[in-house]
Amino acid sequence: MTSIAETGLGVVGVVDAVTAQLRARILQGDIRPGAPLTEAAVSQTYGVARPSAKAAIEQLVANGLLVRTAHRSARVAEIDPETVRDVYRTRTRLESAALRELAETRSVPAAAAAANAEILAMPPGPDPATVDPDLRFHAALIDALSSDRTARMYRSVLDEVRLCMAQVQGRRLLDAAAIAAQHAAMLDAVAAGEGERAADLLAAHLASAEQRLVEALLAD
Repeated sequence: MTSIAETGLGVVGVVDAVTAQLRARILQGDIRPGAPLTEAAVSQTYGVARPSAKAAIEQLVANGLLVRTAHRSARVAEIDPETVRDVYRTRTRLESAALRELAETRSVPAAAAAANAEILAMPPGPDPATVDPDLRFHAALIDALSSDRTARMYRSVLDEVRLCMAQVQGRRLLDAAAIAAQHAAMLDAVAAGEGERAADLLAAHLASAEQRLVEALLAD
C-alpha cells in the first residue's frame, strides 16, 4: 500500500485521505465488525503521523462507523437489531418530512428519478450494486429541500445507513426490481401532490428493509 504521507497532501488532506480509505474498507467488509483499529496500526499502515491517524479514527467515530469506550481502542461498529431499528426509523422521520414538503409543490427531484432509473436497468433479483443508487435516490429527496442543515442531519447517519444496507444486500435479501417499483410509486405520489401517500409508501419501504435485516441478524 502506498504511503499517504508520500502524496504531498497537507495535514487536513492526509486525514481526509486516511478517513476515506478506512471508511471504504469498513463498508466493503475488509475490516470486520468488532475489529479493533488502533492509532499505531493506522499510522503504520498508511505511513502517517499518530495525530493524523487519531484524527481519522475520531472522524469515523463521529460518523458511527467506529465506536470507542473508555480506555479501549476504537472498534468497527457491530450492527445489531436495535441499531438497525434506530437508523431506519431516523431515516423514516427525515425522509417522510421531505416527501411531504416536495409533494406540496409536486416537485419530483431529477436526481432521485435518475438514480431509480439505474436500479430499474439492473437485472431482476438481489444485487449489492443497488446500494449506491438506492442511497443516492433517498439522499436526493433530502437534497431537493435545499437545506444545508437538513442535509447535514441526514448525512450524519448516512454511513450507518450504508453499513446497514450493505449488510442487507450482502445477504441477498432485496430485489432490485422491487426497490425500483417502490421508489417509482413514491415519486408518482409526490408528482400527484399526495404527500401522505408518499410518506406511507416510504414507511412501508424502509420498514420492509429494516425487518429483513433484523431477521437476518437474529437468525445468526
